[in-house]
Amino acid sequence: MKLAMIGLGKMGINLTENLIRNNNEVVAYDLSKDAKADAVKLGAKVADSLEEVINNLDTPRIVWVMLPAGNPTNSTVDTLSELLDQNDIVIDGGNSFYEDSLKHNEILKNKGIKFFDVGTSGGMDGANHDGNFMIGGDDEKLFSYIEPIFEGIAQTDGYLYTGKAGSGHYLKMVHNGIEYGMMQAIAEGFDVLTHSQFEYDNEAVAKVWSNGSVIRGWLMELAQSAFSKDSNLEEIKGVMHSSGEGKWTLEEALKLQVPTPVIAASLMMRYRSLEDDTMTGKVVSALRNEFGGHDVDKK
Repeated sequence: MKLAMIGLGKMGINLTENLIRNNNEVVAYDLSKDAKADAVKLGAKVADSLEEVINNLDTPRIVWVMLPAGNPTNSTVDTLSELLDQNDIVIDGGNSFYEDSLKHNEILKNKGIKFFDVGTSGGMDGANHDGNFMIGGDDEKLFSYIEPIFEGIAQTDGYLYTGKAGSGHYLKMVHNGIEYGMMQAIAEGFDVLTHSQFEYDNEAVAKVWSNGSVIRGWLMELAQSAFSKDSNLEEIKGVMHSSGEGKWTLEEALKLQVPTPVIAASLMMRYRSLEDDTMTGKVVSALRNEFGGHDVDKK
């Protein structure tokens, strides 16, 4: 299938490689010349403007937007609403707030353009191979048309059509709220070990916990990877940045009067980490770098 990839950051460039590997043709666009050069090396055709992107696609055009939430995505959707024709398809695979996705759906629907909001999980590795996708969109029949894209780039059972527009990003929002709590619990455990009377090898602990224990999983494997590079994470600050999805999850929970104390506490600890250095902050910062390539603050 032929489609466009708008945004060639850490996730977009890896998705581009994944798409091409699975026999899709990709027309790529980014403001960065270096990013476009990387896309060319992968076999993508690059464009110098959104107009050129549209002109190089077959109808119905499929445009995947992989940009930061907020103004970059909002302005791009607005522009695409003017450039695309009826029955063309826009996929927003970024971390947009679900209420923004509802607005994007209305903007595009008024022009007869179809919209799918896709929560993308699995970090950079998942974007590049065996990803995880939560897909919302009002037109279930049309989803079957684009489904082969996800069949190719997702892990087995790693994509789900979730129903009407907004539901994909809503599900990813809650997913990230859960992620906050899981990372916080792992980090706090290592903080207790660090302050104990015993001398633990953090990498070895993460390794044994990754093999057969109740708390085994990818995040523990990433902890092992991080500790293998810096046994006590002494080279980074314990500053835990956040993308906003944990905050959105908490706000939604408050609106629905659903108690989410673990997610709430993990979000508060991220804010707390901005004030001084903690082992908890170091571990979460390292985990975010391991799975998503997110920046860490060096000492």
